[in-house]
Amino acid sequence: MTGVRLQSGETIDGFTVGQRLHVGSMATLWEVTDPDHSIPLVMKAPLLNEGEDPAAIVSFEMEQMILPRLSGPHVPKVIAAGDFEVRPYIVMERISGKSLVSRLADLPLAPAEVAELGARIALALDDLHRQHVVHLDVKPSNIMFRPDGRAVLIDFGLSRHGRLPDLMEEEFRVPYGTAPYMAPEQVMGNRREPRSDLFALGVLMYFFATDVLPFGDPVGMRPLKRRIWRDPVPPRRLRPDLPPWLQETILRCLEVDPARRHPTATQLALDLQHPDQIALTARAERMERHSYLAALKRRFDLGTVSVDLFGSPTARQAADAPIVVVAIDFDRTPPDLAEALRTAARQVLATLPGARLACLNVLEPSRMSLDSSLDTEGRNKHVTRLIDLKHWAAPLGLAEGRITFHVLEGRRAAEAILDHVRANRVDHVILGARADSALRSLLGSVSAEVAGHAPCSVTVIRPRHRVA
Repeated sequence: MTGVRLQSGETIDGFTVGQRLHVGSMATLWEVTDPDHSIPLVMKAPLLNEGEDPAAIVSFEMEQMILPRLSGPHVPKVIAAGDFEVRPYIVMERISGKSLVSRLADLPLAPAEVAELGARIALALDDLHRQHVVHLDVKPSNIMFRPDGRAVLIDFGLSRHGRLPDLMEEEFRVPYGTAPYMAPEQVMGNRREPRSDLFALGVLMYFFATDVLPFGDPVGMRPLKRRIWRDPVPPRRLRPDLPPWLQETILRCLEVDPARRHPTATQLALDLQHPDQIALTARAERMERHSYLAALKRRFDLGTVSVDLFGSPTARQAADAPIVVVAIDFDRTPPDLAEALRTAARQVLATLPGARLACLNVLEPSRMSLDSSLDTEGRNKHVTRLIDLKHWAAPLGLAEGRITFHVLEGRRAAEAILDHVRANRVDHVILGARADSALRSLLGSVSAEVAGHAPCSVTVIRPRHRVA
């Protein structure tokens, strides 16, 4: 089913699919009904067709892990979920209120309304942050409002849960997010900072107050990084009637250094609700951007930023459990070797209490023909490999959170494995060796290259169960 589109009128696990509501860059939304649920429902399904971004699969996995763990009025309630092996989906309550997108035609809004909207969104973010989640994609289309006015955050495909493995960070070397709203540290690959959401909310408030995006809509990394050293035009320059306290609040959200933003979303909400209590600084009266000389100094002197935009490697290692990688080549792994790899994984995990097992497979593009993301039966190759990894790991009986699955893409398997190992500071690698063959002698082996260059321990399992 992995390459098949949903169809209006079909029934999936008791849910009857209605009209398609939205097509996004990574998923589609459908209206669904179920006799056991009286509330309006919506089904979200990832895009798995030819040419789709593999990130759509990974982000959907993240949302399936994160969303069921969330509760409260500021997130949609999850009803059911489908596995990739049969049909991946999430069914959740359909928020009956309006999306913030509906207000874009009214911009710019009155300052009081900008502050009121900002406070409601900040309270929703605070509830999310208290549940150990950073949203990382705060923008109008991901904010809805219940009939009572409370903000609801949707679309957690790019989010990070502080107590779960971050598959987006581990598999991709480019930042994912919505370019106008991304915080500087997020642009540089740091996905662990809750105040990244406050930066995005600052962008949103600036936009709703002036009808101008403070950093434009950059395309590519070079213009995206410009926000690290070049400050936006002060909003009062674009809208002189904007009160100084609102400019103070917005520009504080847009500080490059997260430590100079509000410490929490609650404190931002309090400022927006009680403007008379805001301590004004030079930010409030600024009418010009910083000089080019000051911007140039900031560009080449990022050492003045008190919080590492890139994320501290030491902090990462302290925060994360040890990672054990098992790399499996299903085309060249007979059953006895597959079982030997499982045995080795059990033995290594026993020596590293609290370690997480990351199961890898490398999807190499065809060298002889135009490559397709679907196989001859119309199934998504990435999803098929993902299912194979889960079947291999099932006998290990590891709980969710102690095991992750990664399908990497690269022209050379050894290079893809080594990139993953280095980027994620893996502690131990387990992989099988090819049987002796003329091809192995001519081209060299993946296991030998990984063992020779990996910055960690490597266990190579041979087809006859000999350990090197």
